[in-house]
Amino acid sequence: MAVIYQRENHIFTLQTEHTTYQMKVDDFGFLLHLYYGGRISGNTDYLLTYHDRGFSGNPFDVGQDRTYSMDALPREYPELGTGDYRNAALVIRNADGSESCDLRYVGYEIRKGKYALPGLPAVFAPEEEAETLEILLEDPVSKVEVTLLYGVLEKEDIITRSARIRNRGKQEIVVEKAASTCLDFVTGEYDLLTFYGRHAMERNLQRTRLEHGCFSIGSRRGTSSHQYNPAVILAERNATEDSGSCYGCAFVYSGNFLCQAEKDQFGQTRLLMGLQEDLFHYPLQAGETLIVPETILGYTDQGLGNLSNLFQRCIRNHICRGKYAHQARPVLLNSWEAAYFDFDGETIVRLAEDAAHLGIDMVVMDDGWFGKREDDNSGLGDWQVNEKKLGCTLGELIERVNAQGVKFGIWIEPEMVSEDSELNRTHPDWVIRIPGRKPVRGRNQLVLDFSREDVRGYIFDRICAVLDQGNIEYVKWDMNRSIADIFSTERPQGKVLYDYMLGVYDFLEKLTARYPDILIEGCSGGGGRFDVGMLYYTPQIWCSDNTDAADRVRIQYGTSFFYPASAVGAHVSAVPNHQTGRRISLNTRGVVAMAGTFGYELDPGKLTWEEKETVKEQVGQYKKVADLIRTGDYYRLSDPFRDDCGGWMFVSEDGARALVSVVMLENHGNMTVSYVKLKGLKPDTLYRETVSGKCYYGSALMKAGIPVPVEMGEYRAYQWEFAAC
Repeated sequence: MAVIYQRENHIFTLQTEHTTYQMKVDDFGFLLHLYYGGRISGNTDYLLTYHDRGFSGNPFDVGQDRTYSMDALPREYPELGTGDYRNAALVIRNADGSESCDLRYVGYEIRKGKYALPGLPAVFAPEEEAETLEILLEDPVSKVEVTLLYGVLEKEDIITRSARIRNRGKQEIVVEKAASTCLDFVTGEYDLLTFYGRHAMERNLQRTRLEHGCFSIGSRRGTSSHQYNPAVILAERNATEDSGSCYGCAFVYSGNFLCQAEKDQFGQTRLLMGLQEDLFHYPLQAGETLIVPETILGYTDQGLGNLSNLFQRCIRNHICRGKYAHQARPVLLNSWEAAYFDFDGETIVRLAEDAAHLGIDMVVMDDGWFGKREDDNSGLGDWQVNEKKLGCTLGELIERVNAQGVKFGIWIEPEMVSEDSELNRTHPDWVIRIPGRKPVRGRNQLVLDFSREDVRGYIFDRICAVLDQGNIEYVKWDMNRSIADIFSTERPQGKVLYDYMLGVYDFLEKLTARYPDILIEGCSGGGGRFDVGMLYYTPQIWCSDNTDAADRVRIQYGTSFFYPASAVGAHVSAVPNHQTGRRISLNTRGVVAMAGTFGYELDPGKLTWEEKETVKEQVGQYKKVADLIRTGDYYRLSDPFRDDCGGWMFVSEDGARALVSVVMLENHGNMTVSYVKLKGLKPDTLYRETVSGKCYYGSALMKAGIPVPVEMGEYRAYQWEFAAC
């Protein structure tokens, strides 16, 4: 069994193949955390220690015992109001204005299968592959009831956590803060790995030594954001790619979040992940419930690389859904950097003709096909096809594209409305803005109140009316500004952003149900909403608006710590690059884009004959190795922020095939040779490099490595494919 309850000592144990998670209900009904780490036998309640800590308060129940304090004991779900002065997972404001909650154990339930969260994305698994533990806690005074949810995927080494908060009292309460996960460690020295960035330069790795105090990241932007990704790693100081203990923590949510890591006065460490407490004041009337989005937890003592594969497998197999979750994705050509807004129907047909000649599977018509939309200052919300611009109906255009043997895709931005639009003029009340104040602008567009069902319903109908006009096989869902001016006439202000995100999920759930054969790619100015929550609905996300290959090596490096290559939208774009002005060879751009879903973001008509031949070769090579990239284990071979090169590889599950890619990021006079050590191969197996025909033992490739050629020129890239002999 994956979940075990020992009735005699009130200890709960969660077991996966390689990890153990343990907690205990003590004599006073408090739920204490005992252990999370490598798999062990027996109980660890002996780790609890009791001393008079001075100035650390004692619950009334313990009488004169000054050695018992919530301020020092490891907690499973710490609430504000019990004398624990560390960061709290739960803050409740009661009807009398007090902020206090005292959760005590009531009962539990163990059942087969993985719990689901109504209205929210969550890890899923067949009933025989998972177990659920529910632990019920209650404040006896306010009757606030908290159900802690634990999902255990034993073979995947994955544990998930969520919380269901219910008001069983007679008066309104307000949830001021709610996390789904707290991890308390009584020992250990840790680093926190976070992934910061900005638009067009997302998910840069930052490793911070945790010292006394609190380190936090989060988002107040209404999205998970370009600035901080809602996935972090707590690693022992000596942990590397290949060894050492590390804990992964990924929030399955696409809105505002908060992660706090704290080293307390006694050298203990607490990690919290949950909803952002700023702009969040969620009232619950009698009988109402709030569900806190899920957190995915994973642990390994074999380094960061093993942790990454653990999360990548979980996302591929237990988050991504639908037809394309386990199917090869089409190689596509997007019209955005090829034409921007300056196109008509003939432009799209010409792109389709070029795509067919090059072996590309699909053409995507990006922004500019609807309403009065000649630039990014108008038209959003007016989801009617501009047939005058296209020179035909959308259905006719799709038929002409399909006649070339090419699939058709389209771009939408449902959550937004331009100030200059018929929708905004007709329904200004549908916009998130504060009455009497001038709005904060972003690209001269405002945000529709997707917390309202009538607003979502109208936009859904308009989008469906477009999608029903022809054989559309791909949709790019964009979201191109942060949310400000938080206000709604329909609900309390502290509910707006959470309910907004539920509305987005509701829209996506209905869209995927109505169009199960359409591949939806998520986007928010590139990687501004690249999170596990969105991947539940869109099995791939545009990784970044920055398509520069040198920058993408670093962006995709940070992305790989949690997210699989099958989720990473990556394209070959034109040079000079439209974001940086840099010129990088077509070969290098292709190698970098093959670390993702692969496609093109350029006008093939502007390529030379030689370049077109190279594109044909790239498309053929990608299709040959696409399954390996999509399903193989992923290994980082270098750190592109510190090393001369960026290197990565994919290895098939059986270890028989490997694809190695390296990009030289530095080149100097009398350049030194870079040696890249491979990973994940079978040591005693002989591998043949498919181009040169040379054979190497896996042990030699992993321990001695291979030299990267020293050549003149910037950003040279190399790709080797190995197959077991």
